[in-house]
Amino acid sequence: QVQLVESGGGSVQPGGSLRLSCAVSGSTFSIQTMGWYRQAPGKARELVAAVRSGGIRNYADSVKGRFTISRDNAKNTVFLQMNSLKPEDTAVYYCNAALDYYRDHKYVEAWGQGTLVTVSS
Repeated sequence: QVQLVESGGGSVQPGGSLRLSCAVSGSTFSIQTMGWYRQAPGKARELVAAVRSGGIRNYADSVKGRFTISRDNAKNTVFLQMNSLKPEDTAVYYCNAALDYYRDHKYVEAWGQGTLVTVSS
């Protein structure tokens, strides 16, 4: 079974920083893309940032210049450094991974359980 374990969420004041991490268990697959999504109350889930295995990164316009996504392929871990946090960043953040299984090259999407980020004064 594949598991994505997130950590780093919490409560912070506007302008503060948080660093999220997500570790993916398993060794029978390669991780093609890792990313972070978020869902605020009453809002649809949206892509925050993603990084491909080759290093290509994508960010939502609302977080460009403030958030940085990175990954450690050897440790199957993805990070999201969040700086200059705003109240509108408040949401549950979900880790996502696109897995390519070695045996049959089946692609599977995996999700973490979510970690809450609250930005308020």
